[in-house]
Amino acid sequence: MSEKKLGFGALTALVLSSMLGAGVFSLPQNMAAVAGPAALLCGWLITGAGILFLALAMLLLSRMRPDLDGGIYTYARAGFGEVIGFCSAWGYWLCAVIANVSYLVIVFSALSFFTDSPGHIIFGVGNTWPAIAGASLLLWLVHFLVLRGVQTAASINLLATLGKLIPLCLFVVLAIFSFRFENFIHDFRGISLGVPLWSQVKQTMLITLWVFIGVEGAVVISARASHRRDVGRATLWAVLAALLVYLLVTLLSLGIVPRTQLAEMHNPSMAGLLSAMIGHWGTVIIVTGLVLSVSGAYLSWTIMAAEIPFLAARTDSFPRIIARQNRHNAPSGSLWLTNGSVQVCLLIIGLTHADYNNLLNIASEMVLVPYLLVGLFLVKTAGRKISAALITGIGASIYGVWLLYASGPVNLIMSLMLYAPGLFLFMIARYTAPERLPLTRTDKCLMTLLLLSALGTGIMQLLA
Repeated sequence: MSEKKLGFGALTALVLSSMLGAGVFSLPQNMAAVAGPAALLCGWLITGAGILFLALAMLLLSRMRPDLDGGIYTYARAGFGEVIGFCSAWGYWLCAVIANVSYLVIVFSALSFFTDSPGHIIFGVGNTWPAIAGASLLLWLVHFLVLRGVQTAASINLLATLGKLIPLCLFVVLAIFSFRFENFIHDFRGISLGVPLWSQVKQTMLITLWVFIGVEGAVVISARASHRRDVGRATLWAVLAALLVYLLVTLLSLGIVPRTQLAEMHNPSMAGLLSAMIGHWGTVIIVTGLVLSVSGAYLSWTIMAAEIPFLAARTDSFPRIIARQNRHNAPSGSLWLTNGSVQVCLLIIGLTHADYNNLLNIASEMVLVPYLLVGLFLVKTAGRKISAALITGIGASIYGVWLLYASGPVNLIMSLMLYAPGLFLFMIARYTAPERLPLTRTDKCLMTLLLLSALGTGIMQLLA
């Protein structure tokens, strides 16, 4: 059966939807709580420049190396060897699985606005058994939707992306008319926070750090694009659109109410702001938009989460069984692995009512290293001659290093423990491959170093 390919619109929607999830609806309060308007402007300037370098790096690599499908995984593998390539794929997949769990929990936490009352809790914060049952139902509905073909799922995601932009555009338009310059300049340098301007800027980085995760969406599924040139274009246009939305939402919010008042709002803070402008219906609109936005982001991430193990299995970095496709050319083996893992995580949350935010932060850290490798691979591909590609690669690499610095060393060190089970999976895949694939001495040294680091980190945690 011939596979239907994804066009420019579907690719752009996939990238935009994966970036615009739940975070944008809480962004006003999150930013106002850590920085004044001056620091926010500096923070967005750094983030905007960095993310554009990263997007341009992906655009250039999609044209300079059209033979490499999958981006995040194949760039790391082609540039830095089998083990680094596998770690990039494993880290990205693990991040996507845990992110999908969070999206499912957030959907039913948001729906509690319509179902719960102080004396009657049904969905709560998304970790009650009714919420877990509803999340499981949504999980397998999306699973079987994607099994019908990535094109079908991407078409539905395009509609969901357009739907989520409606409440965001409504908020921006009303915020423009409600904007008061005296509110915006109130405590412009954030003196009341009691921290220096540069510290405020760094705090904004810890927030802007995560809102662009998903920028790699079109590159990840590049093998399913109708035209290779659409991959880079979709990435760049989606980043520009997301950056514009984030800037407008953040800066206009500071003109509706003073920063100190905005910092004390409950999340999703956009609901409180819209309610202040149009009344109770503002909360209904934003909560509905939040559910639609997160559902669309979940669908995008399901597609991307399944693609990376599928591509890695075709090169024997993951077990070959994961490379199976069904008659619709959907990566069925990888989908069952991914969504089965999500289901296990949901059941653990239901049994323990655990707060998995720390694990989410650690897993999210693992996607930052693949971003750095994209920039470094472009530098390696561009060669030593000064060119636009080399400058872009250096800029993207600097931004990648900055992301790791801004997120802090603790999460990066803790993430080492999550590589250990992955390396055992890698070894199983290599030794069960149709042709036994030897590892280089460098690859063996890297594996030994990672395992020892993971063991050391685990011992330190037990002794702490």
